[in-house]
Amino acid sequence: MKTHPRTKMHFTDSYLLSPTNPIEINLIGAGGTGSKVLTGLMEMNHSLNELGHAGLSVRLWDDDIITSANLGRQRFAESEEGLYKSVALINRANRWAGTNWKAETVKFQRNAIGKLPENAQANIYISCVDTVKARFEIAEILELSKSGYAYRNTPKYWMDYGNGKFSGQVILSTIGNLQQPNSEKYEPVANLPFVTEEFGDLLRQAETEDDTPSCSLAEALEKQDLFINGSLAQMGCSLLWNLFRNGMTENRGFFLNLKDFRSQPLKV
Repeated sequence: MKTHPRTKMHFTDSYLLSPTNPIEINLIGAGGTGSKVLTGLMEMNHSLNELGHAGLSVRLWDDDIITSANLGRQRFAESEEGLYKSVALINRANRWAGTNWKAETVKFQRNAIGKLPENAQANIYISCVDTVKARFEIAEILELSKSGYAYRNTPKYWMDYGNGKFSGQVILSTIGNLQQPNSEKYEPVANLPFVTEEFGDLLRQAETEDDTPSCSLAEALEKQDLFINGSLAQMGCSLLWNLFRNGMTENRGFFLNLKDFRSQPLKV
């Protein structure tokens, strides 16, 4: 009798499904994508709480100051010009949701003597950064954070957002191997590779991209379409939400082209 291969499936780390404390998240980058991912995390936190889950505790990292070029495409108002992006967003989130989330006004990177940033440990890392260099720095920090010890905020997942003018991708990785249950129906997958491992060569080829700050919204829109960031943010948050709700995923990300409205899932 012919047997069909089992579908590969990643099962959500058990701690995320029924934690004793809120799941700690480091959201890295508060620009066009990060500012909208934060909105998704606010909605997710409220929904998880309503379902009896401990919810989320978010720390937003960004050292950028809000300028007029950020208005319209990012989640900022004219009255917030001159403030740190991370502070403006987190203050607004806390007022709206009654949370006690935190803002960091520094880059998420090692310091001059190679030490990890304070408060760098979290269960989930979500990167919404503009440069290839920043991605590799995050990967190095996450490699250093791997350990065999079971702490409340043991690193579990890294979700990376990246985009060009009309297209982008979201890729979910595990930080090390995550214990999987036995399954007769599926083939459990314990390790989802880092974006820097799997697509490292492609990222390095893209290192020539222009990451000079835009001076106006019109200039910013020449680099990134008005709705690419928001579209990626919503779909990426949906992937994370399904990890909590379904306890497993056969997709570890997706590629999106907004110019012709094509989306391609990336299988486990």
